Amino acid sequence: MKKTVEISAKTVEEAVEKAVAALGAPNADAIAFEVVDEPKKGFLGIGATPARISASYTSTGAEAALDLIRDLVAGMGLDATVTMQDKDEDSKLIAVKGESAGVLIGHHGDTLDSLQYLANLAANKRIESDKRDYCHVTVDVENYRLKREETLRALARRMAEKVLRYRKSVMLEPMNPYERRIIHSEVQKIAGVSTNSVGSENNRKVVLYLDDEAAAAPAKNEREEEFGEF
Repeated sequence: MKKTVEISAKTVEEAVEKAVAALGAPNADAIAFEVVDEPKKGFLGIGATPARISASYTSTGAEAALDLIRDLVAGMGLDATVTMQDKDEDSKLIAVKGESAGVLIGHHGDTLDSLQYLANLAANKRIESDKRDYCHVTVDVENYRLKREETLRALARRMAEKVLRYRKSVMLEPMNPYERRIIHSEVQKIAGVSTNSVGSENNRKVVLYLDDEAAAAPAKNEREEEFGEF
C-alpha cells in the first residue's frame, strides 16, 4: 500500500525525518521524496519560509498485514499490543498480547484462523506496479498456537497408544489443516500407527489406525469416544 504525505520543516533533512515517522517507514532510504519548496532564511529572520517536501512510501506485504491487525485491535478497543517478528526468510509472526486479546481466539482458534486468513490476504494483495514477494503470515494471540500445538501433540500420542492397546482405529474431531498436520507429524514418530484424513472441507477429521490395517479404510463411525473422553 502506497502512502503519501507533505511535510514542512526548517530544513529538508528535518522534513525527511518527519516524513519517515509519519509514513511508518524503517528509514529514509525506504521513502521517495521530492523537494517542493527549498527553505529560505529571509533577512534578519523576516520572510523566512520552511522547507516543504512531498514523500511517499510503499509498505511491504507483511507491514500491510501488521497494519490490518493493529487497526482491528484498536477498532475493537482491546488493551493489547501487536508486534511482528521474522519466522524465516519468507514468513512473519504477528503476536497479539494482552488480557483482553483472548476474544480474538474463538472456539478452538476458529476466530484466530479467520484473522490469519485476512492477514495473509492483506500481505499478498496484488497492487498495480507493486511487485511483492509472497509472504506467509502467522497470527498468534497470547501464545495460543504454541499451547494448542502442545495439546494436540499430547492428544496424538495418547490416541496412538489406545490404537496400539485396543487395536482399533480412532477418529478425532474435525480440525483445520494446520491442526491436522500437527497430528500427522506427531503420529509419524510412533511405530505401528498411521494416519489419514477423511471428510470434506471444514469437516475433515484425522483417523489413526494400525499399520497392518492400512489396506482397509478405517470405518467412519469409529470415533475416539469409544475409548473415552480426550
